[in-house]
Amino acid sequence: MIISNVRVLGGEPVDIRVEDGLIAEIGPALSGGEVVDGRGAIALPGLVDLHTHLREPGREDAETVLTGTQAAARGGYTAVHAMANTSPVADTAGVVEQVWRLGREHGHCDVQPVGAVTVGLEGGRLAELGAMADSAARVRVFSDDGKCVSDAVLMRRALEYVKAFDGVVAQHAQEPRLTEGAQMNEGVVSGRLGLTGWPAVAEEAIIARDCLLAAHVGSRLHVCHLSTAGSVEIIRWAKSKGWNVTAEVTPHHLLLTDDLVEDSPVGAYNPIYKVNPPLRTRADVEALRAALADGTIDVVATDHAPHPVEDKETEWSAAAMGMIGLETALSVVQEAMVDTGLLDWAGVAERMSAAPARIGRLPGHGNVLEAGAPANITLYDPSVRTPVDPSAYASKSRNTPYEGMTLPGRVVATFLRGRPTVLEGKLT
Repeated sequence: MIISNVRVLGGEPVDIRVEDGLIAEIGPALSGGEVVDGRGAIALPGLVDLHTHLREPGREDAETVLTGTQAAARGGYTAVHAMANTSPVADTAGVVEQVWRLGREHGHCDVQPVGAVTVGLEGGRLAELGAMADSAARVRVFSDDGKCVSDAVLMRRALEYVKAFDGVVAQHAQEPRLTEGAQMNEGVVSGRLGLTGWPAVAEEAIIARDCLLAAHVGSRLHVCHLSTAGSVEIIRWAKSKGWNVTAEVTPHHLLLTDDLVEDSPVGAYNPIYKVNPPLRTRADVEALRAALADGTIDVVATDHAPHPVEDKETEWSAAAMGMIGLETALSVVQEAMVDTGLLDWAGVAERMSAAPARIGRLPGHGNVLEAGAPANITLYDPSVRTPVDPSAYASKSRNTPYEGMTLPGRVVATFLRGRPTVLEGKLT
């Protein structure tokens, strides 16, 4: 196959020749196969998501491995890490292997399961970390995401345990006692609306503790979905010490603010904006953008959290927390980071492909687009602007905060080891 007229990381137009799932050659006017016209699109290494909720097994009404990986492919992803908060919880070798095999069967992108840190996500005792690591799924990322590993002794033990197989603990930083009944960011808007506030310190206190624990035991720590300026400063401090700490930010925390809970195109108290951690202030957004630009934050991760309509279209206090994001992530990053001059396309490739693959120890993904590399490729047209229409999504769920907005860019095609999973924006 010849993928013609594409701009690798936004450079000059070239052709990419693909053979046997690998990039065979990159250069001008190549020949020797079926031609797919790239029409001047930007070529990026296939995107990798460190933080995806596929819901299967147990909540197939919200998402399945099939629909979630279809959404991922349409968003330009060739691999996703499937979080453990399924039903049953992915805390055993059997469950992670089930999810891994479903991903292989459906084939729209690679699915790398994330194992739970504690049994049942209950924070009482460690799950079968070693068995999951040795399973067919080869789990290397462990997280109780949705819940915090709040017990410091248990967190220490988890960090010590994963060192044996070069694993990483991905912490959902939320001190539970400081967030009891919390509904949105603690601040001016929560005070005006009468909603229980979610203080920034609830996130920052856990991050500070866990950075110290990771340094103490010499292990790898990854911090999920940073949302505050204070969290950024703690991660920056930890990295200045040379500690093995990485962090992610979601697209929605790079663009949206807590003002939307009070004043948005869809009205006040709309649960579409209810998410964990909550949307924060404009100052927090600016700090997160700056940290992603300078490398303090390593990764953009979607935290794709699908919910059925009945779980979101209800009163604010009863609504589920979470937003979908696989099919809009690249567009939001363009809006927040590229069009503002904070990142170039090489920077996007690092933060949305290379770094997540590196942190997740995912071979074959995140590679530089060059001869000999796996042909995991995303073609993206940044020149168009498109109204967000969730009814056209591949995901089973529709809980996007961007409905009605116009976002830049469009994924034109996605190739998984040289096989097109998306062409002309449509699933193949």
